[in-house]
Amino acid sequence: MLRTIAKLLFLVLLVVAGVAGLMFQRRDTTVAQLSDARQKNEQLKQVVQRLEAERRVADVIVTGQKAEGGVQMTTLLFVEYARDGSTLPARRFTIDGNVAHVDAVVVKFDRDFVQDNDPLRGHSLALFTRLYGENQPPEKGFLIDTPGEIPDVYRSPDPYASDFERELWSNFWKLADDEAYRKSRGVRVAQGEGVWVPFHPDKLYTLTLDSDGGLNITSSPLKGIYREALKREPTL
Repeated sequence: MLRTIAKLLFLVLLVVAGVAGLMFQRRDTTVAQLSDARQKNEQLKQVVQRLEAERRVADVIVTGQKAEGGVQMTTLLFVEYARDGSTLPARRFTIDGNVAHVDAVVVKFDRDFVQDNDPLRGHSLALFTRLYGENQPPEKGFLIDTPGEIPDVYRSPDPYASDFERELWSNFWKLADDEAYRKSRGVRVAQGEGVWVPFHPDKLYTLTLDSDGGLNITSSPLKGIYREALKREPTL
């Protein structure tokens, strides 16, 4: 009798151990699935953030406005930013009117490169070509970046990146016209773009570039530090 009871207890313990093991296995599987789901969700958030990200490429402020010969003249201070966020040498342009047009050529890469945060093609690129006023023909606009040359804003200590981007700018219109060449460089779109708005004193105008899109221009109130700097700036 005791042996029979012992065997029964042993069998019960085996069953309990099996059930417990199955429960632990299921729990471990569930934990792993939840962890995997969280990781994928985080990756998706990062992808969305990269696709929606903007990069500041230039700031523009009005340093002077006055009427001259019946035409309003507006002087703009145009400042671009390097990869590391440092400012490049500022340039000054005086336009006819107060509406300034900024033209650029833009390279937009395949979205897969943006999603993967590719070091070379993880963000759209823009080369500013000219700036002109509402009362000026575009061909009389002021040259900003030299066509065919890599802009200072994109110069990189990485020679491979510099060579890659120099090729893009040197062959920009080939990118626009030749689908096979465009695909070989991972480019989705290569085209000219322009933005324009009225420019007023006491405003900071910021040009940004979407990660997988084109140019934007927004304005915000001019901060006190800029106002103090403008007091020491020569006017028109």
